[in-house]
Amino acid sequence: MKRLFPILGVITAVLLSYALYEALVAAPTEKTMGDVQRIFYYHVPSAWTAFLLFTINFVASVLYLIRRSSVADAIAVVTAEVGVVFCTVVLVTGPLWARPVWGIWWTWDVRLTSTLVLWLIYVSYLMLRRFSTSGQTPLLAAVLAVFGALDVPLVYFSIWYFRTQHPQPVIGGGGSIDPHMLHVLLINWIAFLCFAFLVCWSRYRLERLRREVEEMQSLESMLESRGVR
Repeated sequence: MKRLFPILGVITAVLLSYALYEALVAAPTEKTMGDVQRIFYYHVPSAWTAFLLFTINFVASVLYLIRRSSVADAIAVVTAEVGVVFCTVVLVTGPLWARPVWGIWWTWDVRLTSTLVLWLIYVSYLMLRRFSTSGQTPLLAAVLAVFGALDVPLVYFSIWYFRTQHPQPVIGGGGSIDPHMLHVLLINWIAFLCFAFLVCWSRYRLERLRREVEEMQSLESMLESRGVR
């Protein structure tokens, strides 16, 4: 698997470069919003990637609650960390897009507010994992992750069921999108998914090594306390 990492890294770098060119140069300019609409090719794929990572976090957390699997717990931590990064990109690019189009940086409608709440929940999750010293921390974090995952469908479906400032979906729900724009959007999402996978893979390996070191240190401390050298 280690030999695959450099290959996947090169493929991901090529995809990201190609996606950048497609988003900034090749994609047609939107008639109403102009070039600022090109943020769309980063805003939307970041949101989709964050949703996917939070869903994986949910599944891993449920598995941990059922089986107390350290592997599932490590996957939950990793996907939460990387998911928060992509959700942060969503919250940053959204106002940058909204200001020239809506005339405001932020509005407290359902889509935006629920996205902010989602980000806050998973930031709280990471703070719990980082600063809590209780032996029940993984269990408490898993429960919080299951609770947080309930906000994901609310964020996604909010523009279908509520009147929001956020535009209606361009894919499904009666919306439409230029085929070339859709092509560029999907290329960027694939590139983002590859990048997220590489980051998660690296972070998972580090997390497993960290836990192995802590187990060794704990074992050494226990042996020393018993007078075993």
